[in-house]
Amino acid sequence: MIPTQRQISAEITAAHAIAAQAARDGAPAAGHPARDFAPYRSSVLRHPQRPPVLVGGDPEAVELHGPVFGVTDVTELDADLTRQHAGEPLGERITVTGRILDRSGRPVRGQLVEIWQANASGRYAHQRDRHPAPLDPHFTGSGRCLTQADGTYAFTTVKPGAYPWRNHGNAWRPAHIHFSLFGTAFTQRLVTQMYFPGDPLFPYDPILQSVTDPAARARLVATYDHDLSTPEWSLGYRWDIVLDGPAATLPDPEEER
Repeated sequence: MIPTQRQISAEITAAHAIAAQAARDGAPAAGHPARDFAPYRSSVLRHPQRPPVLVGGDPEAVELHGPVFGVTDVTELDADLTRQHAGEPLGERITVTGRILDRSGRPVRGQLVEIWQANASGRYAHQRDRHPAPLDPHFTGSGRCLTQADGTYAFTTVKPGAYPWRNHGNAWRPAHIHFSLFGTAFTQRLVTQMYFPGDPLFPYDPILQSVTDPAARARLVATYDHDLSTPEWSLGYRWDIVLDGPAATLPDPEEER
């Protein structure tokens, strides 16, 4: 039987109450969202239940199979998702920028940042997306850039739309952009999501709500920055990412499976 939104919301409330009580009892804040967060139904079905398997041989050999990006491989066009096709995509044009920092607040330079997202109608340019919303021939929904010396990244894109998913009855995902960051090695990767302020779908989304610490959850939401907005061109959003430490940006539980 497919659970209703009311059931999922009740489970979210119960899980948050347990986490809040644990915090009051002095338990440390969770470093990652729970992989078996019950309201996120597919997480319960597919999350790892056994310890990682040790791979013999040279532990650094995995680096030989990872992609290698140089400064000349990433172009300015890669970071502007509105100029990758013959025409302009439909939707609200936005600029998303911020800084990539380590736990000490130091900028991380030369960091490869990748993003992917749905279009303004809430549909991905992917063959498995069957949401009956229109595809945009001028929007593929993916981009990348390298951080500057001060850790700054920047993308021009369109604001993605909300879309339905089959976790439960009448389930909708809030508008979001997926981020992937590589550290100094291919195995050092963070995949997470950036959300937009004031989205009414926040309370109903078990993926976002799997981050039970309110402060950590708030760090996944970008800030509207009017000074970053460009007159008659785009609205501006700022979102910093901290790679480690107590203020780290938490990984995306949707991508951890």
